[in-house]
Amino acid sequence: MSVWEDHSIEDRVTAILSEVHAHQSGHHFGRPYLTAYQLAIAFARSSPEIVRTLGYQVGGEGTGEHVSLAQYLARELSRRIKTQTITHIEGAFLSPNDVRKIEFNNEGQIIRSSLTSANNDLSMFRLRPEGG
Repeated sequence: MSVWEDHSIEDRVTAILSEVHAHQSGHHFGRPYLTAYQLAIAFARSSPEIVRTLGYQVGGEGTGEHVSLAQYLARELSRRIKTQTITHIEGAFLSPNDVRKIEFNNEGQIIRSSLTSANNDLSMFRLRPEGG
């Protein structure tokens, strides 16, 4: 088994994504996406023991780390969505076109996306719409 299975990471990610609701109830766009950074922040908040086991920081510009929790979650989700191991979560990209910076609040610590300054797409995930 892998760390992913050993710690039921898919179930934990699903629980996080299930808590995300549109501010405008019933909108035809459906449930909002969370970026990999937002997902990593929520995951670190809800499962600090697993984050310690993994040994990753949440991520962001200036961490000095080449692999982060955000990257790990995005990579594993993307791989499992592609192989259809996961079918209830969908991914998308936010283009970095004309984006200068994106910052996230991690328990009072500001995390700046390293992807936008590197002109890379920002991965996002959400639960698939019912029946979709």
